[in-house]
Amino acid sequence: MTNAHQPTENPVPGLDVVAAERWHRMASPTSPWLHEEVARRMVDRLQWFKALPASWLHWEPVRGGLEAHQRLRQMMPDALCVIQARDAAQAQQATREPAQLSWNPARWRRGGQPAAAAPDQRVAMVWANMVLHHVAHPMTLLQAWHRAVDTHGFLMFSCLGPDSLRELREVFAAEGWPAPAHAFTDMHDWGDMLVACGFAEPVMDMERITLSYSSATALLDELRGLGRNLNAQRFPGLRTPAWRQALCAAIERRGARAEDGRLLLTFEVVYGHAYKPLPRVPVASSQSVSMDDMRTLLKAGRQPTR
Repeated sequence: MTNAHQPTENPVPGLDVVAAERWHRMASPTSPWLHEEVARRMVDRLQWFKALPASWLHWEPVRGGLEAHQRLRQMMPDALCVIQARDAAQAQQATREPAQLSWNPARWRRGGQPAAAAPDQRVAMVWANMVLHHVAHPMTLLQAWHRAVDTHGFLMFSCLGPDSLRELREVFAAEGWPAPAHAFTDMHDWGDMLVACGFAEPVMDMERITLSYSSATALLDELRGLGRNLNAQRFPGLRTPAWRQALCAAIERRGARAEDGRLLLTFEVVYGHAYKPLPRVPVASSQSVSMDDMRTLLKAGRQPTR
């Protein structure tokens, strides 16, 4: 038996699908500072769980946070770790662990790197940091994560929320320019989407992180490492050096400032986790159940019920 055909998902309103795909294809040799900080806070949330997972999948580990990846490996040294990335070879090399030499043979370990996740592999935890807000078809990605999580396993993720870049959005609005980014999804909508994809007991929370910068140039350089403007209504074509100068001048003139005069920029960070329950077969005259779900039901000692 196979999964029923699912209709093609419409892209996020206001997000340029082509630009989003181009951004995902760009290689990222290092992890942005903000992503590492958010990942560190995600790691702290693992203490909420009674037991750490025996296996886990890191989705796009380079952009998600290489320092956090190593911290997770240290927290769960015996857990199977696999990765999923557009550039799997680059991600595997970036997450490679050095050999640990010791006079005690019991502590000696060869260097190694996580394997790429197999298409049908299931793990106890999927870890996805700062990914969803750049995705044109988030429901499709959530469904992929649902397939990758084993029954009774869980998903942990983070992304930017709608209050992000509010100071920069105000500058652009005051200048009569298109918004500097597409509209980010609210955490309550993410919770509804998780349930629609088959997850259960979603727990959502958010916090605002406000960063300060010495200049508009420093602010824009930070944003350059975090992503691109995927707003479908942004200015067409490449901007000129004169445009960048005008942008910097507008930020310096209109931007929000701290008491010490430094420019401020807010990031709303959404955190979420949800469990994968036993599959439920809907009531219908004819039903379609995947082989993986059927095996799970049988192992649990249950038959599909009406």
